[in-house]
Amino acid sequence: MAVAAAAAAGPVFWRRLLGLLPGRPGLAALLGRLSDRLGRNRDRQRRRSPWLLLAPLLSPAVPQVTSPPCCLCPEGAHRFQWIRNLVPEFGVSSSHVRVLSSPAEFFELMKGQIRVAKRRVVMASLYLGTGPLEQELVDCLEGTLEKSLQAKFPSNLKVSILLDFTRGSRGRKNSRTMLLPLLQRFPEQVRVSLFHTPHLRGLLRLLIPERFNETIGLQHMKVYLFDNSVILSGANLSDSYFTNRQDRYVFLQDCVEIADFFTELVDAVGDVSLQLQGDDTVQVVDGMVHPYKGDRAEYCKAANKRVMDVINSARTRQQMLHAQTFHSNSLLTQEDAAAAGDRRPVPDTWIYPLIQMKPFEIQIDEIVTETLLTEAERGAKIYLTTGYFNLTQAYMDLVLGTRAEYQILLASPEVNGFFGAKGVAGAIPAAYVHIERQFYSEVCSLGQQERVQLQEYWRRGWTFHAKGARAALPEVRGGVLCHLPAAESPGEAVGEDGDSTDQELLLRTDRLLVNPLPLCLHPAAIASLATSLPCPAAAQPQSPTG
Repeated sequence: MAVAAAAAAGPVFWRRLLGLLPGRPGLAALLGRLSDRLGRNRDRQRRRSPWLLLAPLLSPAVPQVTSPPCCLCPEGAHRFQWIRNLVPEFGVSSSHVRVLSSPAEFFELMKGQIRVAKRRVVMASLYLGTGPLEQELVDCLEGTLEKSLQAKFPSNLKVSILLDFTRGSRGRKNSRTMLLPLLQRFPEQVRVSLFHTPHLRGLLRLLIPERFNETIGLQHMKVYLFDNSVILSGANLSDSYFTNRQDRYVFLQDCVEIADFFTELVDAVGDVSLQLQGDDTVQVVDGMVHPYKGDRAEYCKAANKRVMDVINSARTRQQMLHAQTFHSNSLLTQEDAAAAGDRRPVPDTWIYPLIQMKPFEIQIDEIVTETLLTEAERGAKIYLTTGYFNLTQAYMDLVLGTRAEYQILLASPEVNGFFGAKGVAGAIPAAYVHIERQFYSEVCSLGQQERVQLQEYWRRGWTFHAKGARAALPEVRGGVLCHLPAAESPGEAVGEDGDSTDQELLLRTDRLLVNPLPLCLHPAAIASLATSLPCPAAAQPQSPTG
């Protein structure tokens, strides 16, 4: 009992360490269950994960998020303007926004965009896989770089790739070895940055084995940028995400301000990351604190400043740029703009990139998401989508405590990415089912079955990775869609809610729209969450398992 009490009272990293020692999963499970039971009455606000998740899903304390002063006025055109006090606001025409429907379309579009890129290619992902499709993508980059040198007027094409250090270094053949030929052949044009969480250091870094070290924190942004066009997605650069793993993908075509912002953001995170060298070693940027050898507080402070400088400068720039265009009572018509010599379409869609980098004390995504869910009143309908149902306690409380209707789409166990995996990972789908059952039991005990409905996504031979939320508000022609944290790997089950860096997108449009695929709002009128998913009749939503 004394051991269990010590485990419950000890730091989170110590509990993780005990669970991640090789050959001790039983001890980790036992300590996790006992410490959860001992702490439940003492602190009801602490998020508790079921024991089946073992060490990778031992949850840290729920973050206490303070919402900003909210000015959600009833007028639809101004309801979300408060978000521009936190992040830059971009206005685009919906004709430049395209929602992709399949992994294959995502893969082919990326290759096509790489081939025609002239100035920049920026790619941020958790990792790059090592299969033939991933090699095809690397070959495409190599061909474009080669062509840029052989052109009659050589272009100044730059390629910047940001990955996670621990995930990208896993195994002998890994993301790093896949990219080394590009670095060696085009050292002046290619940059590969590997983000290393500042929390994985010292004895902890030495003891935690490969794969399990990803539980401490990750780089989780997914940005694929080609000149002035951007694909924002949840998909990684891996074969399943190009073939049979359903995700969400939003293509923002010829949106120079947005492309500039995400280039600067990826560059900022790259500057505080380790730089891959041609001999497979890594170095820090000159003048930057080392992420795991240097002082942690000093590193996080420097990283916060580097990233927030990008956000704040873009926010100020966009506010000045759009002061007359988007927030006055005299918006130009398409004809007026053309007569004035501006050939760009009049914007009808507003984009707010939400940033979450908790190690650097940047929690904008949490603030905005919690505020939106808190303000959802009676008559609003919220669509949540997640491949891994492990919402934070704060979001759980909001779902159960507000008056809005909720329709939640989950992955069935068979389309969970860990279904059939060996070892501890194979128990993860069952653990998510357990969490789902607990949540639905609470819904039923409160008599809220009509207000909160759950469905499961299933498609033979596929997995499901879409994550996000959409709010249909009664007095707004349109809606809001934003990201909700959810686990993607054993590491992210802890890391994404806690110590990952991430980005997301929130769009609002003046046109009537409903597209509940996570990540964006787009004026494509699709009426319901279940029917809008890009899958054939075989992919059917089901009632919750169990």
